[in-house]
Amino acid sequence: MPAITVGDALTLPSIGEVLPQARERDVVSVTTAPSGYEGEGFPVRRAFAGVDLAELDPFIHMDQMGEVEYAPGEPKGTPWHPHRGFETVTYMLDGVFRHQDSHGGGGLITNGDTQWMTAGAGLLHIEEPPEEIVMKGGLFHGIQLWVNLPSQLKMATPRYQDIRGGEVALLRSPDGGAYLRLIAGEIAGHAGPGTTHTPITVSHATLSPGAQLRVPWRPDFNALVYVLAGSGTVGIDGRPVSSGQLAVFGPGDVVSLGADRIQESRSPELEVLLLGGRPIREPIAAYGPFVMNTRDEVRQAFEDFQAGRFGTIPAEDRPGHDVL
Repeated sequence: MPAITVGDALTLPSIGEVLPQARERDVVSVTTAPSGYEGEGFPVRRAFAGVDLAELDPFIHMDQMGEVEYAPGEPKGTPWHPHRGFETVTYMLDGVFRHQDSHGGGGLITNGDTQWMTAGAGLLHIEEPPEEIVMKGGLFHGIQLWVNLPSQLKMATPRYQDIRGGEVALLRSPDGGAYLRLIAGEIAGHAGPGTTHTPITVSHATLSPGAQLRVPWRPDFNALVYVLAGSGTVGIDGRPVSSGQLAVFGPGDVVSLGADRIQESRSPELEVLLLGGRPIREPIAAYGPFVMNTRDEVRQAFEDFQAGRFGTIPAEDRPGHDVL
């Protein structure tokens, strides 16, 4: 799991010590992501399955894509399909993925890169490994997160952000036992490069065996920790977590976690995603690729898609692809 590694974490800016009066967040729940398949058949773990949307708000859905070692000819993606009413955040840990949309956004992302797509009023897009990766196979591992948009921004003009791994803010715990890659939002006065419509924080943290991490967290944000690899504990009470589990925290100012002293050889460190955002607290009507506020708006999205109002597939990509 390379995704931007750090030789000596002590050379990075520190998030500082948490203030004594800061309130620790309790762990509300720990759930285990079930496995499934997406698109043309690549394996995923449904990170938010079984969790109330009210606790996830402003997030809607998250898949851990892989980790899988493909043989030549096996890599798969998704065909052209529509979206409206939210944003997708695709973060690659290992491998290469191609994105293209009907508004001209797209490109390749690899270790540590992020593609941030605001579907807004609607677009078509495709995600797939490039042809050379299909031919030779290889390791594939990534995350796709769906971020809701408030009602006044659901019909915003689509946009695309390409965030290279080298652009993220790199931070460390005070003792250097953990470091963070800040993709979007703010932690301890440090800002990530992602521009967000909905106020959120997205960060990937790595903890050495036995390390502890206490992260100051905005009290108006919710707080989620998803374990990508390894084992450890979350919350002030040290609730056990391991790969594929999601911890939901209650209110407070600090998110605490720790890495077990003994890790599996396949996952020598604890790797987690830290997510949080200001809840939108609006009704959600979601169906497939459309996330709106009412069922009428979802029906309108289907009608607009069928009428060709989401853009057109580039001519060179039409053969062999069917829009869902």
